[in-house]
Amino acid sequence: MLDTANEPARESRRDLLLNSDAIQADAEAIVGMTDPDKALFKPNLDRLVKSVNATARLSPQGYAITHAELVDAIVNRLESRRWLDRHPEIAEQSIVEPIFMTGLPRSGTTYFQNLFNIDPAFRQIRAWEASRICPPPAVDPTSAHKRFEATRREIAQRVKLNPEYNAIHLSDADGPEECHPLLTQTFGAAGYHNYLNVPDYFDYLTSELNLEQTYRNHRQQLQLLQWGAAPKRWALKYPNHLVAMDVIMAIHPDARFIVTHRDPRQTLASLCRLTHSFRAPRSEDRDALLVGRQMRAFVRRHLDGLMAFAASAHAGRAIHVDYYYSLEQPAEMMAGVYRDLNLEMAPAVAHDIRGWVRRNPKNKRGANDYMLADYGLDADEIAEEYADYITAFDIPSESKALARLSA
Repeated sequence: MLDTANEPARESRRDLLLNSDAIQADAEAIVGMTDPDKALFKPNLDRLVKSVNATARLSPQGYAITHAELVDAIVNRLESRRWLDRHPEIAEQSIVEPIFMTGLPRSGTTYFQNLFNIDPAFRQIRAWEASRICPPPAVDPTSAHKRFEATRREIAQRVKLNPEYNAIHLSDADGPEECHPLLTQTFGAAGYHNYLNVPDYFDYLTSELNLEQTYRNHRQQLQLLQWGAAPKRWALKYPNHLVAMDVIMAIHPDARFIVTHRDPRQTLASLCRLTHSFRAPRSEDRDALLVGRQMRAFVRRHLDGLMAFAASAHAGRAIHVDYYYSLEQPAEMMAGVYRDLNLEMAPAVAHDIRGWVRRNPKNKRGANDYMLADYGLDADEIAEEYADYITAFDIPSESKALARLSA
């Protein structure tokens, strides 16, 4: 449902309305080709733009940022399509037993991703690669430095626009990146709702949109990234994979999931903080209570996806990880995950994991404080609403878990 209580007169904001046809045309002009998949993905862009124009209340800066990002998403996909058309052998690349790291947003998925990043046996998407997929890195390594520097500047600009960025979301140009940029190419990314107030688009994505083509395109991007390089097992992270676990299994029947679990009251509070902060550079709206209502429903949709998968025939493809145990015994926790993956973790990896954790304590890049009450939410009500999840996975409260760690 749209929340338009604070919507200004449309006439006074007409110059800040996005136009999906103009976005599409700009991208095609930059790449110099007509989009052969326009019929597949333009409807997703139309729905996203319609939702942005209805409720996002973009500022002039937000309009410029968002227009540029949407154009760039299509540019990335078109450039990828050009490489695939010229080199059809890329589509023959195997993606073997990919690992999808997921869990409720703010449940430790980024922390877990960085633990996987320590082992060079795994392949992760790099931030600079996600910003510009092509040329495939192994085919044109001379362009890698330029793309790295461009991404470093982009991240610096994000921090300039939002000084809290580093404290809220760990991101480095050469560090591991989540799958969000790959999914934006087809406008099938739930994470749009975290930096844009687009409830109608999120409803469309989770209720109407068949994400199969989005994840087929995602697979093609992985093929491009690994083309010409020594094969490695992909370790892919995105909390919002929770709403598409069944689709992922259809595209990758041998996939494995690693699902992190943390007190959902804490993850919701942290997600509200992230969303409120990420929307600030784009929107004229500062309604914290609206963010609370929206993220409460956002998390519920993710839980529904996880609970449905846990009751499905594919439930055994998921490995479930206690976030608090990963803080207490990170190397031991990872060794257990390796065993569940039928792998053996080298002693050197265990040593490096302990070293990374020591060098990266909580709040290293700044404190990130948040409370449910700041967003009009009550902890007891949230616990009751999410009780099915808490019970099914035996999730302790954050206070009890942290008390156990300090004992």
